[in-house]
Amino acid sequence: MNKNASLLIARNIGRFIHDYMPSLRTESENTLRSYKTSLELYLQFLETEKGITAKTLSPDCFSVAIIELWVAWLHDTRNCSDGSCIVRLAAVRMFLRFLAKEEKTFAYLYEDSCSVDIRKPRKKKIEGLSKHAIKTILAVIDTTTPIGRRDLYLLVVLYSLALRIDEALSLTIGNLHIDDRIPYAAITGKGGKIRTVYIPKKAVAHLKRFIEEFHGKDPASQRILFFSRNSDGYGKLSQPAVAKRLRLLAEQANKACDEVPLTLHAHQFRHARATHWLEEGVNIVQLSRLLGHSSINTTMVYLDITSEQVATALSKLEDENDKSIAPKWKKNTDLATLCGLKP
Repeated sequence: MNKNASLLIARNIGRFIHDYMPSLRTESENTLRSYKTSLELYLQFLETEKGITAKTLSPDCFSVAIIELWVAWLHDTRNCSDGSCIVRLAAVRMFLRFLAKEEKTFAYLYEDSCSVDIRKPRKKKIEGLSKHAIKTILAVIDTTTPIGRRDLYLLVVLYSLALRIDEALSLTIGNLHIDDRIPYAAITGKGGKIRTVYIPKKAVAHLKRFIEEFHGKDPASQRILFFSRNSDGYGKLSQPAVAKRLRLLAEQANKACDEVPLTLHAHQFRHARATHWLEEGVNIVQLSRLLGHSSINTTMVYLDITSEQVATALSKLEDENDKSIAPKWKKNTDLATLCGLKP
């Protein structure tokens, strides 16, 4: 019985990651990677902390007590944030839900797992960038070098179109329609969802210069806009490479403007554009569509950034006493390999 249970669990972990999630639940590579990592961490915990082997893997390994110990291990030993623990726990629950559908005798594991609770993380205040900070960062870029000019065009695209970094790095020449009467880009967002983002005139001018310099007069539509230098135009620039360049720019820009954080990251340009759109009068519903959010609740977090601007505006209309602004397993192998998570 235990042997059969072990094999069933291992087989279904592999099916869940390699078959079920890609074909039925999500097309996002990042989401798939997160689920795979979560289950790998669970198996790692079972193996290193509880001494579970391929022969001793059983339904008891997914009891409430074990799951709670795993969450505590993530938090205390691996220093995962509450938010990360919630994501990891959700992945394990999703697997147990899948297992319950495939093997009715294990349905109780999913029901029990729903009783595991961890504290919700406090909302993080989004770190925006002021317009002055944006201008300072762009001003310190050395545009006498090809890498400098590429950095300039990338940041212009990130900010002007409020893109996620992967959305920007995944853009191809064919995604851009800059010669249309109303220029736009076809953006592939989370979950493979495609949205249209209109391109401002100044950004169009930058893009035309960039394409001519880096791609030539008549580039193939499949070429990656911001390509890796080692890819001949068809491989994406990596996110770590962008992060490294941003750290260098932040060090220079911070000397001229202390509003530029030394921890500058690509997503802050998206935050900044969202904030500035709000300041310019774009309403929250329009902003949600521009950012490609599936739920307006996700967009509401940007309202926190502008609370100071709201307070300033209200102070001109209200009496000082009336103001009230709310702050807002047969072989001797490890479990991950047995379950098909590792080659």
